[in-house]
Amino acid sequence: MNLRLLSDWIITTPSLLLGSVPIEVFSPFSQPSPQDLPAYTGNQRLGFLYQYLCSVLFRHCDRYVAIEEELQINHQGKTLGAVDFVVETQEGEWQHWEVAIKFYLLYQGYWYGPNAKDRLDIKIKHMLERQLPFSQTVEFTDAYPQFGTPSQHLLMQGRLYTNPFEPEPVPTHCSAITLNPDRIVGHWCFQHQQALIGEILYLLDKPQWITGKSAASPIYQGNEAGFVHCQSASGVFWFIVPDTWPNNTSA
Repeated sequence: MNLRLLSDWIITTPSLLLGSVPIEVFSPFSQPSPQDLPAYTGNQRLGFLYQYLCSVLFRHCDRYVAIEEELQINHQGKTLGAVDFVVETQEGEWQHWEVAIKFYLLYQGYWYGPNAKDRLDIKIKHMLERQLPFSQTVEFTDAYPQFGTPSQHLLMQGRLYTNPFEPEPVPTHCSAITLNPDRIVGHWCFQHQQALIGEILYLLDKPQWITGKSAASPIYQGNEAGFVHCQSASGVFWFIVPDTWPNNTSA
């Protein structure tokens, strides 16, 4: 796992979404990745790795002088939720950041996650209407009065995929938010369509979903169960999903 390559991608890759605050088009990390990144030993799910790298980059960036993360909000003995990051700028402004890395496939007008359990419109609604407002609640300000009312910021990075063998109009918006056309750069297809790709595909492990294949990436043989994420010899990212997708939510 090349953490430096992954963190460089976070620094330089724009968001899936275009818009004004709270939506951020670019990452807040203006400095190059640290030379020696601490080894990652946490949960191997991609979202945890991504949040860990964002934490490292917040701490490395001279723009920020204080960083708090995973702050829980509790009420009457119950956990209402948590915020990803609360950071203080050099100017003394507190900011609440929610960060996410996501990969969505366009099918019949909706953007689905590769396991079909997630959808971009639902994710946007959740982030804007539930996650970000946490830092504006009475429960949050009572628990963390030192932050006042922090400004809200959403960074959603990743990639959007279309099926070239079943073309359909590509939406320009999702939940009234403008999509970044520069991030609609991947392709996907059903398993029965994989022979139409016409070039060698290389299987990607989870960190490589972000940055792409390496010299050691194995060739996709076409017989893996469930969905797979690959990159072609020419560099195109491909998801190949079961023919029952998106109804096969166990993939």
